[in-house]
Amino acid sequence: MIISHKHRFIFIKTKKTAGTSLEVFLSQHCGDRDVVTPISPPVPPHQPQNHEGYFNPLPEIFFRYQDGRNLKPVFEKLQKRERFYNHLPGYLIRTRVSRSVWQNYFKFCVERNPWDKTISFYYMLQRSRRDPEFTFDDYLALGNFCLNYPYYMDAEGKKVIVDRVLHYENLNQELAEVFDQLGIPFDGSLGVWAKSNNRKDRRPYQEFYTAEQRDRVTEAFQKEIELHGYQF
Repeated sequence: MIISHKHRFIFIKTKKTAGTSLEVFLSQHCGDRDVVTPISPPVPPHQPQNHEGYFNPLPEIFFRYQDGRNLKPVFEKLQKRERFYNHLPGYLIRTRVSRSVWQNYFKFCVERNPWDKTISFYYMLQRSRRDPEFTFDDYLALGNFCLNYPYYMDAEGKKVIVDRVLHYENLNQELAEVFDQLGIPFDGSLGVWAKSNNRKDRRPYQEFYTAEQRDRVTEAFQKEIELHGYQF
């Protein structure tokens, strides 16, 4: 994620939506006071800065307690002074910046067609597991879906709290509009596509799915489908 005081924006990083490539591009236009969180593995010329510091852990403790989630990660990040970090949800960013920054900075992120996004996430997971026998059905059975709406909605998942959700399928055109608004030079391309070598099967996603697999993803991503009008 990036908080730019120079250009007055907050970029919230979602999963499998060219987020790393966007961070690399945006980091080159940041000022000395801007917050740039680390990415792993590092991608030059991206350079993290100003992301460390103590924070009030109570909001995250409350949100996690309400959902019955493990509280240990909150205390680990507090101990490590990880005030801002990769894939920090917007509702937590709101608790860690001033009210003026949250209200007046342009907040944006990117979303992606769930059936296409799921295939990309599967191949990333297969590579990280180093298990070529890990099938798509194995992945679907895990239920570990790449849901992005928690990053750009409030903690209850009821309201979108960013100013704009860009569409991965039309990314360069929509980025041109946003960057023109923010005063960031853009020639129509980010110039880097990080982590793009995970996916082996480049067929159109419609050819990838069985009917049962399609319906499983449809069920899992119902909220995102309704929010953005995605169709298979």
